Amino acid sequence: MNFDKETFAANLRAARAKLDITQDEFARRAGISKDAVVKYESGEGYIPGADKIMSICRVAHISPNELMGWEEVA
Repeated sequence: MNFDKETFAANLRAARAKLDITQDEFARRAGISKDAVVKYESGEGYIPGADKIMSICRVAHISPNELMGWEEVA
C-alpha cells in the first residue's frame, strides 16, 4: 500500500470538519503541532510516522485505513 498525500490530506480535512474544530484544537488534542496539521491538510507535509497517524486517528475517531484511503482487508 502506498502513501497518497492528497488522499491523506482530504481525509484529514474531512475528519476535522466533521468534528467542527480548528486546526489548533485538533493539533492540541492529537499532541502534534499546528504547523504539522496545516502541512498534512495541504498535502505539502512530510509523511507522518505511525505514532502521529495513530494520534490523528484517535482524535478523529477513524481507522488508519480510513485516514489513508486504504480498503479494509478481510
